[in-house]
Amino acid sequence: MRAVSVAPLGLEHYQDLVRRALDEDLGRGDLTTEATVLADQRATGSFIGKSACVVAGLEVAREVFRQLDASVEFDVRIDDGAWCAPGRTIAEVRGPARALLSAERTALNFLQRLCGIASLSRRFVEAAAGRITILDTRKTTPTLRALEKYAVRVGGARNHRMRLDDGILIKDNHARLAGGIAGAMARFRDAAAEAGRLHPEALKAPDLVVEVEAQSLDEVDEALAAGARRVLVDNMSPADVLEAVRRSRGRAEVEISGGVTLQRLPELAATGAEYVSVGALTHSAPAADISFEIEPN
Repeated sequence: MRAVSVAPLGLEHYQDLVRRALDEDLGRGDLTTEATVLADQRATGSFIGKSACVVAGLEVAREVFRQLDASVEFDVRIDDGAWCAPGRTIAEVRGPARALLSAERTALNFLQRLCGIASLSRRFVEAAAGRITILDTRKTTPTLRALEKYAVRVGGARNHRMRLDDGILIKDNHARLAGGIAGAMARFRDAAAEAGRLHPEALKAPDLVVEVEAQSLDEVDEALAAGARRVLVDNMSPADVLEAVRRSRGRAEVEISGGVTLQRLPELAATGAEYVSVGALTHSAPAADISFEIEPN
């Protein structure tokens, strides 16, 4: 698969995160570095992929060094969205050795996390082979959602809702509290129709997706009858997913959720469903194996 190109993250999504991460790591200062490295020592550091990964998060890593010392030069060797083969240099930094050493762990923490998410996302996209669209979920690390969902996009998958105001998703708990799927959908329609209630500019958006979770074929029928535009079939057997797709054809899109693995993906893609959501992209992606090797100038 060719490298995926996506719009870069705005600085507002990570500048404060980087500041807080550095504060967390530095405390009163890098005692070891200050005691063992001369203030005027300069060095070159290289981020090296120890195993194959999809690169993501370089601008966040760059910001770590910039905040510690704006004189540090950060040169990208492999762009976000491209595969990095084992042993290749992802990026190189040059500048005061103390700044390079003090920034190392924070930069690696961001880079390894985001590369790990992008790499797992790419593996799911490749396994789908264009037959079904891979979506992420809101199962993200608190405060890191923008970064993690960016890494998903870099991997070639698509974002589901970024926030709770990005769409309507009536889940089992909503339906239970509203007396069922039909009752929840009726309340949604009332809210959308009432001027001035519940963010009408969002509820009346023409591209607003109204999705309903269904855990049985009876609930699929109820969701379709209530006018859902997308049905989220949760933890259904492959046979029931096939039947849900058949019943929804021409009426609503189908999204598969629950217990999705790389091994199951070819079978799920063959059902004809349009989407499959995978929480593991963000909540279980292993960190990429990346080292930072430094040499004196």
